[in-house]
Amino acid sequence: MDNYLYLAASGAKQNLNELAVRANNLANAQTDAFKADLTQARSMQAFGEGLPTRVFAMEERVASDFDAGPLKTTGRVLDVAINGQGWLVVQDSNGQEALSRLGNLKFDATGMLVNGNDQPVLGEGGPIFAPLPIEKVEIANDGLITVRPQGAPANALEEIGQLRLTNPPKDTLTKSEDGLFRQLENPDYPTDVSVTIVSGSLEGSNVNPVAEMVQMLDAQRQFDMLVKMMKTAEENDRAGAQLLRV
Repeated sequence: MDNYLYLAASGAKQNLNELAVRANNLANAQTDAFKADLTQARSMQAFGEGLPTRVFAMEERVASDFDAGPLKTTGRVLDVAINGQGWLVVQDSNGQEALSRLGNLKFDATGMLVNGNDQPVLGEGGPIFAPLPIEKVEIANDGLITVRPQGAPANALEEIGQLRLTNPPKDTLTKSEDGLFRQLENPDYPTDVSVTIVSGSLEGSNVNPVAEMVQMLDAQRQFDMLVKMMKTAEENDRAGAQLLRV
């Protein structure tokens, strides 16, 4: 009876984990450049006394969906979207390099180029700075950024840096809790000249709300079934105890 209850309880716990992943995906269905998390269920043997003849389910977040989200035209010159596969290299809160596709760029008070999460967007030589104030900004498809300082002649364009675009193998990348992607072992993000950007656009979330809702409903039904199994185990245990008293 304890094994019966354990298997049902462990399955219900894993269903709760899946519900949390699906709920997070749905909550970010409108978040720019968000990549949906994928889950996987597998059977695990339950070891103990005797032979491992019983199994229980384990639900885990194994990867992220790397498909590109839809492009949204904004017309804002500092909005950029990766054209196809590839990444922007940014600096995280610990000063380490990480990857992001969030392209709602801006210049902070010091003139440093950052994204909407205030993470520095790196160029070939590190953070990119602009001589504030600036009157005009242009970002080419290869990531080259030119600006015209305020009050300068119309033809006085100045190159301030080039976005560092990279495209490491997807199977080496892992999403961290801060939403950035990283290579956990031997991180290396070399520039890939084949990666281009689309200026004046942003990438939307690649979450499919309908599919996520269907998966949530399925996980909820499984959870309800496992709770009923735990209730049945409790009733059987109570009935067995009454028989022993008799």
